[in-house]
Amino acid sequence: MEYKFTEIESKWRQKWADERVYHVEEDSAKPKYYVLSMFPYPSGAGLHVGHPLGYIAGDIYARYKRLKGYNVLHPMGYDAYGLPAEQYAIQTGQHPAITTEQNIKRYREQLDLIGFSFDWDREVRTCDPQYYHWTQWAFRKMFNSFYCDVCQSAQPIEKLIRHFSEKGTEGCHAVGTEELSFTADEWSAMSDVEQQEVLMNYRIAYLGETMVNWCPQLGTVLANDEVVDGLSVRGGYPVVQKKMKQWCLRISAYAQRLLDGLDTIEWSDSLKETQRNWIGRSEGAEMQFKVKDSDMEFTIFTTRADTVFGVTFMVLAPESELVEALTTPEQKAAVEAYVEETKRRTELDRMANKKVSGVFTGSYAVNPFTGDAIPVWVADYVLAGYGTGAIMAVPAHDSRDYAFARHFNLPIVPLVEGCDISEESFDAKEGIVTNSPAEGKTALNGFSLNGLSVKEAIAATKTFVEENKLGRVKVNYRLRDAIFSRQRYWGEPFPVYYKDGMPQMIPEECLPLELPEVDKFLPTESGEPPLGNATKWAWDTARNTVVENSRIDNVSVFPLELSIMPGFAGSSAYYLRYMDPHNDGCLVDKAVDEYWKCVDLYVGGSEHATGHLIYSRFWNKFLHDYGCSCVEEPFQKLVNQGMIQGRSNFVYRIKGTNKFVSRGLKDEYDVTPIHVDINIVQNDQLDIAAFKAWRPEYADAEFVLEDGKYICGWAIEKMSKSMFNVANPDQIVEKYGADTLRLYEMFLGPITQSKPWDQNGIDGCFRFLRRAWNLFFDKDDNFCVTDESASKESLKSIHKLIKKVSDDMEEMSYNTSVAAFMIAVNELSQQKCSSREVLEKLVVLLTPFAPFMACELWQLLGHETVAFDAQWPTYDEAYLKEDTVTLSVSFNGKTRFTLDFPADASKEEIEKAALEAEQSKKYLEGFQVVKVIVVPGRIVNIVLKK
Repeated sequence: MEYKFTEIESKWRQKWADERVYHVEEDSAKPKYYVLSMFPYPSGAGLHVGHPLGYIAGDIYARYKRLKGYNVLHPMGYDAYGLPAEQYAIQTGQHPAITTEQNIKRYREQLDLIGFSFDWDREVRTCDPQYYHWTQWAFRKMFNSFYCDVCQSAQPIEKLIRHFSEKGTEGCHAVGTEELSFTADEWSAMSDVEQQEVLMNYRIAYLGETMVNWCPQLGTVLANDEVVDGLSVRGGYPVVQKKMKQWCLRISAYAQRLLDGLDTIEWSDSLKETQRNWIGRSEGAEMQFKVKDSDMEFTIFTTRADTVFGVTFMVLAPESELVEALTTPEQKAAVEAYVEETKRRTELDRMANKKVSGVFTGSYAVNPFTGDAIPVWVADYVLAGYGTGAIMAVPAHDSRDYAFARHFNLPIVPLVEGCDISEESFDAKEGIVTNSPAEGKTALNGFSLNGLSVKEAIAATKTFVEENKLGRVKVNYRLRDAIFSRQRYWGEPFPVYYKDGMPQMIPEECLPLELPEVDKFLPTESGEPPLGNATKWAWDTARNTVVENSRIDNVSVFPLELSIMPGFAGSSAYYLRYMDPHNDGCLVDKAVDEYWKCVDLYVGGSEHATGHLIYSRFWNKFLHDYGCSCVEEPFQKLVNQGMIQGRSNFVYRIKGTNKFVSRGLKDEYDVTPIHVDINIVQNDQLDIAAFKAWRPEYADAEFVLEDGKYICGWAIEKMSKSMFNVANPDQIVEKYGADTLRLYEMFLGPITQSKPWDQNGIDGCFRFLRRAWNLFFDKDDNFCVTDESASKESLKSIHKLIKKVSDDMEEMSYNTSVAAFMIAVNELSQQKCSSREVLEKLVVLLTPFAPFMACELWQLLGHETVAFDAQWPTYDEAYLKEDTVTLSVSFNGKTRFTLDFPADASKEEIEKAALEAEQSKKYLEGFQVVKVIVVPGRIVNIVLKK
């Protein structure tokens, strides 16, 4: 019977929607399982075939767990705020809400087309006020919290205020931006504004001066991943480093907990290592260096305090406030020019840059151990946000310091015996310190490290630093506080108004504070963010409502915040909202949270290895501190899907003509390769008529063919519209069906690896599905499944398949499962299997991969329920046992032939049969058998001699 996939898929798509078969509720009678795919930003281009890869992988696993008896939560929504929609609005004047709605509609159609088991009743959109209500609620809570270093959790800010009122900063263990010191009396004497400024130093959500990626043309701050080579990804505009007052989240306070949590979750080692490096824990010491001929001093952080005797210069980050203070008049112009140049590069660019650059400030620091005067330089390889933004440079034991010293001809002083300073890595972890103090000078209090191991020297130096009040031992983290504001329009508004220049939160009961209407989406003429164009954007504290700006009197009506939250605000806790998306009273009900707990399987791209995952883990830990999330880690298991690359096709135009030559003949001509739309190419053969119609300039094209065909060239490249290699899933579904698309994406290779999209191979998956379909029909197109007992061979085929697919499911090795399906269907076809006992199990196994076909066959088999509510089959080892085993027979180690033996044959029986076999006679003739070696399951080796 013909496999009419279009009719089948249309029928079941509608039936699933009508019957809400994917709707899920909490059910204490079943174990739960939460499968989540990272939700998409709905762009106007829609999905290409690379986008569904992770969704299909997660969907297969979600369906599998349902068949295994789990109550599966598998939601989907949209990360709907973002710069692209806003830029499109600026260009066209169309409101971002309109284009976003259109894009969401397009995405939903495509997702439904592919047949995902999403519970759309739980859909969230980050641009929905009912959703960002809870982002604003969390921000308020962070603003009204501080982090206690003793209890290692967030605490209400009121607790800190009480402490200041009673004890000042004495015994205060709040994590702050700066170390402050005041008494209770001094606190009480402060004005309200002064107290608010002090509290801002400790709040988890706070306003702070920070270096940002500022794009003047876009009028907004950009995240690091929105900048490449000093230009904005969106628009390609110049980006500079600029110090601005921004909302920040004190993620750094959670650094150790973020590190510790990695030991409790099932993520790949490489991903965990990426996060550990991003957090960057360092144990070391902070030390004070005085400035020569000055009362000034500054602090550096080092993990190797023992190398202080090898310091030959100091380096400041270009952004450091010390630069201006330490630059002499003679060096002012050179330093200012260097600092200005550095502003055009992001920190990521600077970290990756190997080119040495820097400039001398003209000042000298004093080594606190030796009293030596050390030149202070400015260089872009030092970052203001790590440590103190100043370093002591030890070129004999640090590769970047070494490169800098070589470039500027600065001294290099080895401190460890055997240290080879000609190499590119110098951070000696072992060895004996031999030349401390440097140049024979006497160190402070006669302190010396001579004869100590490196480990002993590090410990001794730390102790000496603390005892002599030269600094303190400290643990430092590379992790920065997150910049949490953007100067854009299309994003979550802050629930903040300003009184006497200090931020105040609007009341919780007034949330959500909705995004206002504006007449244009660009910054104002005075440089304010786009919300500055709103005419009704002020907060009336008497009536607790938004009113016209004209009513601002700074008595009862105050201006609202003009910046918006960044994109990651809406994606940091969306997994929690999926649990309870329609709850108006809280983010998630406690009982519901206790049931679903966390995401059991999270599937998404590796590009989120740091940003999104760090932010979400921090956000969840903060909510956990207040009992709003019952577990600390939001994502128990994480799988990064690889990327599907494009398979581009080329035509070859003879230069100076409109004539195109086929690939096999191109070397005979002077040609230019040109990308061609892959949709007019089939198995690398060009549809000439379609090519002529593709673009006007090719309408009169001529062709040099080979064997009557035009064969295109090809290459594996990134999928891109500019290369015409974007495959549209809609077209694949129209031609082959959604089940074929699902199978083929899984068959391309391991889910975690990148692989090329090659449309030439999709026919194989389609033919497989057609063969599977035909198992259920006879040659007259009659449904032919019977209740007769299955043959031994068919039972062996299906139980072998059950074992293989079940094992693969747990490892998400879907490509090998598809291969196993193909083998099993071929075997069952050859066996002419029509037994319900076998074919019913085949349908259930196919259900996660090809749900449309599976549901149709399940119904034809007489079931009233959908295939998803069946039970995953189990295999019986008895059917997997082989009756015979094939062994190679060798003579003096050379394999000559194979023989089949009963699976339970003894060594003696195998030996006897091998010697008596007809094929053995010619090899035994004229020889004496020394011994026979039988390796069970593998080989029989007969050792001979003359």
